[in-house]
Amino acid sequence: MRRAGSVGEVFLAFLRLGLTSFGGPVAHLGYFRDDLVTRRRWMDDRAYADLVALCQFLPGPASSQVGFAMGLQRAGIAGALAAFAAFTLPSAVLLVAFAAGAAVIGGPIGDGILDGLKIVAVAIVAHAVWGMARTLAPDARRAGIAVVALALALLLPAAPGQLGALAMGVVAGLLLLRGADEPPGVELPPFGVPRAAAVSCLVLFAVGLVALPLLAAGTGAGVLALADAFFRSGALVFGGGHVVLPLLQAGVVQTGWVTPEAFLAGYGAAQAVPGPLFTFAAYLGAVSDVGPGGVAGAAIALVAIFLPGFLVLLGVLPFWDAVRTRPRVRAAMRGANAAVVGILGAALYTPVFTTAITGPGPLVLAVGGFVLLVAVKTPAWAVVLVGAAGGVILSLT
Repeated sequence: MRRAGSVGEVFLAFLRLGLTSFGGPVAHLGYFRDDLVTRRRWMDDRAYADLVALCQFLPGPASSQVGFAMGLQRAGIAGALAAFAAFTLPSAVLLVAFAAGAAVIGGPIGDGILDGLKIVAVAIVAHAVWGMARTLAPDARRAGIAVVALALALLLPAAPGQLGALAMGVVAGLLLLRGADEPPGVELPPFGVPRAAAVSCLVLFAVGLVALPLLAAGTGAGVLALADAFFRSGALVFGGGHVVLPLLQAGVVQTGWVTPEAFLAGYGAAQAVPGPLFTFAAYLGAVSDVGPGGVAGAAIALVAIFLPGFLVLLGVLPFWDAVRTRPRVRAAMRGANAAVVGILGAALYTPVFTTAITGPGPLVLAVGGFVLLVAVKTPAWAVVLVGAAGGVILSLT
């Protein structure tokens, strides 16, 4: 099947995102939408929201799964791997360098840059929420679903709140949105994963969960123990981002592989780099007392934590291709897409807004970034640079 793009195109697009996407998984979805949906038009808002909703339902790093799937649809499995590598390696390399003592971020200028990047994430996420709300919740019913999803995501703990909001959206869509008119979207090719390959991926996922701990315990091999800890962390978390931290702490700190001080230092560094928070695993693998440590330990931890989420995604996609155009499924997804707007709105409030906006100066900088995105149509990477410079100015005044 002929694909719409090339592997090189996918790699360069995601490399720029990997170098400039600060602010966590929800902000990453905003960056993806701004660059790949709005500017490059790889898919439309409805198709993008369908993909986001699907990945939110699956275990693993949701934003990285969305990027992986977009690369897959654009340029096949090589495109998916290119998207993953380009989006992930910049932050992974920086964190491994930090583990080796080659990077130290501090002082008023360094702190100002970090604060500015947090502030600009507010503008990026607000822009995504605004744009998606206009497309995905344009009427009273879907706007109501978005508001209920917002409430659920704010009132319940992270993963239960997100999953509960999505489930509510699906049920509400089936009850309220069946037969509703929907404008035609961009016609997309299927993801192109054969069903036999999909089943094999799901089998590998299950085998990894069962076999890795047995092999690690039976052989006593540090490499297998390290792979098992990170594979389980990636397999048992929904939504990704900060939700994975308790699992990582249980896997490497409570076992004595990494000291609490080293864990917190690496977590702080992970906030300072672009790309997915799951690359924190590269730092932990590099400093772990179990396994080879260094670059080899980082590579094992990095592959192990991302692999289960990608296996599940590949296992589900062909069945998703088969059912996503059916009327009942479309009604359910319209409800889920409206719920995604509410979930993003909740994330805009906490942790994005509550963490970054600490006074009038940060608020002005965030609003300025939003105006640049909406009114001036400034690219997101340029707004990131403006935010970093603004953060330095605020820190020095």
